[in-house]
This record gives sequence, C-alpha cells and structure tokens, in this order.
Amino acid sequence: PSAPRLSAVIMSVVEHVREMAAAGLHSNVRLLSGLLLTMSGNNPELFSPSQKYQLLVYHADSLFHDKEYRNAVSKYTMALQQKKALSKTSKVRPSTGNAASTPQSQCLPSEIEVKYKMAECYTMLKQDKDAIAILDGIPSRQRTPKINMMLANLYKKAGQERSSVTSYKEVLRQCPLALDAILGLLSLSVKGAEVASMTINIIQSIPNLDWLSVWIKAYAFVHTGDNTRAINTICSLEKKSLLRDNVDLLGSLADLYFRAGDNKNSILKFEQAQMLDPYLIKGMDVYGYLLAREGRLEDVENLGCRLFNISDQHAEPWVVSGCHSFYSKRYSRALYLGAKAIQLNSNSVQALLLKGAALRNMGRVQEAIIHFREAIRLAPCRLDCYEGLIECYLASNSIREAMVMANNVYKTLGANAQTLTLLATVCLEDPVTQEKAKTLLDKALMQRPDYIKAVVKKAELLSREQKYEDGIALLRNALANQSDCVLHRILGDFLVAVNEYQEAMDQYSIALSLDPNDQKSLEGMQKMEKEESPTDATQEEDVDDMEGSGEEGDLEGSDSEAAQWADQEQWFGMQ
Repeated sequence: PSAPRLSAVIMSVVEHVREMAAAGLHSNVRLLSGLLLTMSGNNPELFSPSQKYQLLVYHADSLFHDKEYRNAVSKYTMALQQKKALSKTSKVRPSTGNAASTPQSQCLPSEIEVKYKMAECYTMLKQDKDAIAILDGIPSRQRTPKINMMLANLYKKAGQERSSVTSYKEVLRQCPLALDAILGLLSLSVKGAEVASMTINIIQSIPNLDWLSVWIKAYAFVHTGDNTRAINTICSLEKKSLLRDNVDLLGSLADLYFRAGDNKNSILKFEQAQMLDPYLIKGMDVYGYLLAREGRLEDVENLGCRLFNISDQHAEPWVVSGCHSFYSKRYSRALYLGAKAIQLNSNSVQALLLKGAALRNMGRVQEAIIHFREAIRLAPCRLDCYEGLIECYLASNSIREAMVMANNVYKTLGANAQTLTLLATVCLEDPVTQEKAKTLLDKALMQRPDYIKAVVKKAELLSREQKYEDGIALLRNALANQSDCVLHRILGDFLVAVNEYQEAMDQYSIALSLDPNDQKSLEGMQKMEKEESPTDATQEEDVDDMEGSGEEGDLEGSDSEAAQWADQEQWFGMQ
C-alpha cells in the first residue's frame, strides 16, 4: 500500500527538477539530478522509464551549461537510449503508473531538442562530422528552423554546398526574415534575385521593410566581389534616415573600403562604428591591422587591451595583439597569437593571414602557403589573401606559380586597379615582362591615380630606369590629396638621386612623423647626415659597426623569444 505513495513522492521530485531547470537553476539541477540518478541505479524500480529519461536530459542540460560538453554528450546519449526503451514499453503495455503519469508524459523533453543539444556539444568539441550525423538523422519534416540553420552552416563549412543551400532555403521558407540565412545563400553564389524572391511577400505585407530588397542587392554585390557597387548600394541605404548610424552597415562599409584598397575611408568608418558601439568586436581585427600598417602601434596596443576587456573568447583581440607584435618584428609572438585566434575561430580570415605572414617572415614559407590557401577558400573575393600567397611564391622564387595565380585573380575579380597592380608586381620580378608591368601599372593609375600600391610599383620601375624626375612628379601628384609614410620616403630617395638634399631630408622627416618605426626612412636620413659631415665619416663607420652588432643581438633576442614560445607549439598546428 505504501508503494504508490512513494511513487507519488518520487514523481514530485522529478517535477521539482523540471521546475528548477525551467527556472535556470542549473547548479541545483546538477546536484539533485545526480543524486536521484544514483538512487535509480541502486534501485531500478524507483523511477519509471519516462522519469529516468527526464532526469538524464535535465542532468545533461546542466552539464552543457557548465561547458562540460563531452560529459553532456554521454548523458544525452543515455537519455536517447532510455527514450527508445520507453517507446517500446509504451507500445507493449499501458503505463503501470497511476493517473498522475499522464501529464508527466506530456511534459517529456523533446527528443529533437536533445539531438540539437548533442550537435551543439559536438560543434563545441570541433567534431563537425558527428554534429552533421546526429542532425541528419532527424527526418526533414521534423527539423526546426534552428536545426536547418545549424545544418546549413555545418554543410557549408564541410564544403557540401548543395546541401547547405537546401538547408538555408528551408530556414527562409520557415522564417523569411532570417537575414543570416540570406547572407549564407549569397555567399554560396545563389543569385540575389532568387534570394529576394523568397522574401518578396513579407516585404509587401509589412510596412517599413522596403529597404530589405536593397539590402539583399548590396550583399549580393559584396559576395560577387563588386566592391564599388556594394559600397554605393550600402551608402544609399545608410543615407536613409531610418537606417542611419547602423553599426552593421558601417562595419560592412569599412570592410568594403578595405577590400577596395581605400584604407583611409575604411579607418574612418571603423572609427564611426566604434563610437556608436564601444563594445563592437566584429571587424576590429581588420581595423587593428590597418592601424598597425600605418605605424600607429600605440593605438593598436590600446585597441587590443580594450577588446580583451570586452571578450577574450573571440579571435579579434588576439589578432589585434598579433598585428602589434608582427609590426614590432616579434614574429614568434605574432605566430602564437594568430594560432590562438584560429583555435577560437577557425573561420577567422584575418587570423590566418596574420599567422601566414608570420610564418613567411620566419622563413617557413611552405607552412605559410597552407594558411594563405585556407584564407582564399574562406574569402575568395578578398585580394589580400591572394597577395599573401603570391608573396610566398615570390619569396621561394616560384615566379611561374605566382604568375598563374595573379592571372587567375585578374580574370576572376576583374580588371581593377588592385588586380592590375598585383599582376604587375609579379611581372616586375621577370626581366622579360617589364614592359607588360609598365602597361598594367599605367592602366591601374588611369583608374585610380591615388592607389598607393600602384604608385609604389610604378616608382620602383622608374627607379630601375633612373627616370627620377618622372618619379618625383608621380609621387608629388599622389601626395597631393593624401599623406603616406612609404610615398614620402620614396620621394626622399628620388630627391637624393637628383641632389635635392634639403627637401629629401624634409620628406624623410615627414615619413618618420607618420611612422616612427620606418627603418628605411631612418637609414635614408642617417646616410644623408653622414654625407653632410665627411670629417666624421670614420667615427660614423664605428657607430655603424656598433649598430650592426646591436642588430645581431636583436636577432639572438628573437631566437630566444622563439624558444620562449616553443612550448606553445600546440597552438601552431592547423586543426
């Protein structure tokens, strides 16, 4: 007679566990469910199969909340096995419990939700194949939008593009305003018009959504690499009063200006976005890289510290700190920080580029090539990924491979100032293709007279031909509307060649004021000072010798730094 009363008491205990789980009391659920599961193990008759299933699910949920993903997976697996047993017993015989078991069975945790949680655990453990397998096992009709979204992202990462497109489309069919699913489809080369047609009904039925079709058009241009039209379209959106000062649009604009080689406007847009949202993380890795390239290392250091205060679980702060190390010529540390960023986010293009550049500068060119290729796979429209790979080919004297790659980029991304300059850069390495390089650079400068990389390469060509006056005119024209350390330094070199020493000194000074770490400007200035005071020449030579030994000391220091980071090798390997 006492058994039913005990069952009722136990049943209420499971209900208490369920209520605590619903209330978010995860640590409490973990303790109590753990104790109850032990009781169940010692006396299998104590709980019904449905109660055991619930306890296992709630216990696994609490483990998931504590980030103990492997342990959670094992408990979820046990729960699903219990559910199978429950299904069999319910088919064989009616419930042996009393009437109170009926509402209990209605409150059972969803088996589909359990499988989704298992897939989340697998993705956190970087076991994507297992995550795909568990979600694939759910019949299509039973898949919720979040299951389709996770499947789409996993398929895309695994290179299963067709399956990914199908899953993204299913998300949009269920939720036509799922904008990240729209971006997913556009990134997989689905035409903008086709994607827009899937949202047309919702746009027409809801007021103030007329901007969405323009938004889709803008990101369609982004994913086809048409930076100019993407910039113009997003600017037209950003000017609309209702979408003015949107941080996501400003971040996209900043990234597009960066891709188009307009670093000045890119920095401006990043600063604007940062002022609107001081906790912004997305895109800050590119911003940090641009600041480091300009020699603003103090700003980079401050940005890195600020981002670490916001979150150290994102790749961006590690990349920003890595850029600071890289441009301070601390390549071993930059390599470690880049690897740590990749560990946090294997899709971080900027982290792959940082690590690749560090490996290249450390002489590990073949390893660098692997990283640049992975960056290209993730961002096929980003020119800087190809530039990194081509620099590796040139560093290992593989001019043929560099030429093939540069030609492919030129054909794929179209004839713009950047692709023309990249192809010209490779042509300059081969004496046979010097004239072709000249033609390509002239075309690039016709399109964009202020494009710094094209100006630098054209100046390099003019220097080889000793056409210093032409070079000076080219550089003065380029500097009329912008100020750049490298351009001022090259102008200084050209002015020295035509004996304009005072103005050359001025140009070196300007270059150093823009980037105090620019070694070549410093060397140019020191060389001129030496020529101005020939009486001190012997003394200067002694100083040079001392400086030389100092440089050797620095190299030794970098070796010891490499040793210091050697114990971090587990970060260095590609997953």
